[in-house]
Amino acid sequence: MKKTDKYLKLVEWSEEDGCYVGTCPGLIYGGVHGDNEAEVYRELCETVAEAIELYEADGKPLPPATANKEYSGRFVLRVDKELHRQVAIRALRSGESLNSYCQKILKKAIAEG
Repeated sequence: MKKTDKYLKLVEWSEEDGCYVGTCPGLIYGGVHGDNEAEVYRELCETVAEAIELYEADGKPLPPATANKEYSGRFVLRVDKELHRQVAIRALRSGESLNSYCQKILKKAIAEG
């Protein structure tokens, strides 16, 4: 297994940007954009490999792996697996733990409610 295989790589269509956006939450911030989904994925894979090389060149430990993670669908509150996955990815993107992210959005919902 290559080191790059340990990180979740997402390519999604963005209505807001009008193109495909490739991201690797937890490893890189920002992403790769383009009109061709396969090309965006290829560029994203290269970007992930470069990010890992930079971590290693700087002597920094790699962030925890994000790929192939099994989600139980439960974190005190039971939710469906897809919602768990989506919330976990948003937490990764914001640089927070799942617990901290959920506390933040729940507090915000209560304050607005």
